[in-house]
Amino acid sequence: MEWNTKEYKLHCVQRPGSPGSPDASPPSGDSRNRPTDVNSYASKKSAAESMLDIALLMANASQLKAVVEQGQDFAFFVPLVVLISISLVLQIGVALLLIFLVKSDLNNTDDSTQLDFLNNLATGLVFIIMVVNIFILAFEVQKPVMDMAPQQ
Repeated sequence: MEWNTKEYKLHCVQRPGSPGSPDASPPSGDSRNRPTDVNSYASKKSAAESMLDIALLMANASQLKAVVEQGQDFAFFVPLVVLISISLVLQIGVALLLIFLVKSDLNNTDDSTQLDFLNNLATGLVFIIMVVNIFILAFEVQKPVMDMAPQQ
């Protein structure tokens, strides 16, 4: 015996508002049946990126402090100061860009191409920041070890 689901659905009677009917609202806490709000998703994604950007900004500020404490006698002083400064400036630019993107309405089709470009620009800048920080880590910024041996 072969089941025909189309035929089954035609004979099924559903009361308005009953589960499975077209006008039924999803149960509270069940977000599987609700359509995805693109604005909410993009805002949460940009907010998460901003938090990660702040964490990296703080790490770079700490690295810059360590380089300055080592002084100009450190072999990689100038390259590290330049790379960390580039990273900090790019991070501030990305943070401002993400703040603008969070406040934007993605459902507005007039601005969609501009917002898509800005989102791609932010992603590209984050990639550049990552590459710059890989070079910063390659130089191994370390605080100088204090000699704790007793003086005679």
